[in-house]
Amino acid sequence: MRRVVVTGMGTINPIAHDLEEFEKSLKEMKIGVNRITSFDAEELPVKIAAEVNEFNPEDYMDRKLTKRLDRYSQLALVAAKQAIEMSGIDLNQYSERTGVIMSSGMGGFITLAEQNEVLRERGPERVSPFLIPMILINMASGIIAMEYGIKGPNFAPVSACATSVHSIALGAMLIRHGYADIVITGGSEATIAPLPIAGFASMRALSTRNDDPKRASRPFDKFRDGFVMGEGAGAIVLEAEDIAKAREAKVIAEVKGFAMNDDAYHFSAPDPEARGSTAVMKKALEDSGLSVQEIDFVSCHATSTPAGDEVELKAIDNVFDSRVKSIHINSMKALMGHLLGAAGVVETIGAIIQMNSGFVHGMPNLEELDGPDYFNIPRRTVNAEIKNFIKNSFGFGGHNASIIVGRYNG
Repeated sequence: MRRVVVTGMGTINPIAHDLEEFEKSLKEMKIGVNRITSFDAEELPVKIAAEVNEFNPEDYMDRKLTKRLDRYSQLALVAAKQAIEMSGIDLNQYSERTGVIMSSGMGGFITLAEQNEVLRERGPERVSPFLIPMILINMASGIIAMEYGIKGPNFAPVSACATSVHSIALGAMLIRHGYADIVITGGSEATIAPLPIAGFASMRALSTRNDDPKRASRPFDKFRDGFVMGEGAGAIVLEAEDIAKAREAKVIAEVKGFAMNDDAYHFSAPDPEARGSTAVMKKALEDSGLSVQEIDFVSCHATSTPAGDEVELKAIDNVFDSRVKSIHINSMKALMGHLLGAAGVVETIGAIIQMNSGFVHGMPNLEELDGPDYFNIPRRTVNAEIKNFIKNSFGFGGHNASIIVGRYNG
């Protein structure tokens, strides 16, 4: 079975517009949460979010194209461009054997909301002819293929906040089993808009620390009160090891294992016994051929919701037992909120950066741990040797996904 390596990465998110800035922001524990600026949120119960600020799509693509893409597709294309450039690959040479899997939890929601207002206020004849392609969740994958002439497998899984880790796993599967040699994969989300925020707020899922936004996202903290909505995108170039070697590509990391399952418990709440999240990590370890002793870091899903954080810590405890005291644990949502369908891939990229640069970022809002005190969750950034890590992502619908990524030893 073919080995799957990472040769390119790209991201645009609330704390960075590129990889160099992302590493700096992680080390410095920069927090990207603030009062919402993209619209007037004064009538909403939640007035904070983690926005991608100072983003002008025309800096990255043709002005005509920007008018035909929802914000989530624009962000996806930016991340993919970065990743492909980093990989140094000539996609014309591999067009038929390259796939794209760029997912999203909600797709073109901002366009949908805007065009609904057009319909109500100005009538059906004024609705954009690009409405349908702009809102489709698969359109980010499609536009990346069109931009680069990529003619291999192309689709977009939809599994809420687990979707971009599913995308990485599916991309690795395509390569492992010979359906593709290269896959550009990841996820994008842009749903900072009144209706999604009102909906999540009605579920009491969002933090209401409107007067203290920098302290609102606090995974694992006893006083957490919900997640902070974020936006952004991430893309990873996966390659078969033999293809990367043949073109003498620089290998950044290796995808060593993955697993997917479902709690089959509740439409939004996790199984309180952590059965699904425990099983998915164990299956990912089995798939990788690694033992718990060979894992140095868990990049958690941990959204800052009371039930979700508690269950994930329980699952980590179940899987690692006594080893849990020495494994580094953190959640990037402490810094950039919850990117929903893009969270998994952006956090995977952040975890690869931490592995390759030898650090684990701190959790600035973790004041009192809501759980056993033996978990190794740093409050400040620490140096760390990481050879392999697990990245978890969980989503509404009971979806669980875990991938194991490590240093490449060719």
